[in-house]
Amino acid sequence: MSSSSSASPSIALPLIHSGKVRDMYDAGGNRLLLVASDRLSAFDVILPNPVPGKGEILTQLSNFWFEKTQHIIPNHLTHTPLHEVLDNAELAQQLQHRAIVVKQLRRLPVEAVVRGYIIGSGWKDYQASGQICGIQLPAGLQQAERLPEAIFTPSTKADVGDHDENISFAQVQSLIGEQLAQQVREASIQLYEFAAQYARERGIIIADTKFEFGLDENDQLVLIDEALTPDSSRFWPQESYQVGTSPESFDKQYVRDYLETLDWNKQAPGPELTETVIQATKDRYRQAYEQITETSWGD
Repeated sequence: MSSSSSASPSIALPLIHSGKVRDMYDAGGNRLLLVASDRLSAFDVILPNPVPGKGEILTQLSNFWFEKTQHIIPNHLTHTPLHEVLDNAELAQQLQHRAIVVKQLRRLPVEAVVRGYIIGSGWKDYQASGQICGIQLPAGLQQAERLPEAIFTPSTKADVGDHDENISFAQVQSLIGEQLAQQVREASIQLYEFAAQYARERGIIIADTKFEFGLDENDQLVLIDEALTPDSSRFWPQESYQVGTSPESFDKQYVRDYLETLDWNKQAPGPELTETVIQATKDRYRQAYEQITETSWGD
């Protein structure tokens, strides 16, 4: 499937925003063109080396989940062919696997994080206080253990270079209103539980994930950005999972673990990645895609 290029194509549309991974363009008619680059960020720093093909895998896996979860919540896809907004058949062909045309919506200022297992910053918080984001958890949980039930642990939506910060549900309510906050929490947990079961049946544990939402012109909640990818989730192989240890993963935790071995202060600029790390990262993204979708990616 892949027709990868890590170079930024020349797109003759107004650039609205360049994020850690995606570039957003005004496609006209209340639509946006989202282009997933091969950039890789870790610890909120964009690293100097791209991972070839990564943007295509992220886009196609997101599209897979958008289709699978339509019964839970509408999403931002318009299914508009790229050539209709790009007016350049060659460029449309080049971007076909990494770009989508979406509805322009009012983005909510919240990262909707759902955790089904206790790991990462959640594990650190639990060790310190027995809580995650103010949610009291049972005593005696071990690292990477499955939680009794999935929990909603939101964070702020940070700008590039800034760090997301965990916030309480009460803070979400004050940001977007009580009723909408409840909707976001319910939709997030429903999405996670559906996807976690689907992935588990295909040998992958989704330990946690984050969603983003927007509102349409009728104030209806809509799933936006990306969904259930190795950039927005922790994917663990079921076969090697073991409670009490930090599991190997199909996501960019592999890169974080590598960076932790370096003498780096987690500030920009990020360190160069070795070819071995780049290839191993791509292999993990591809394996997650293939196991979840049950289709071959190809090069």
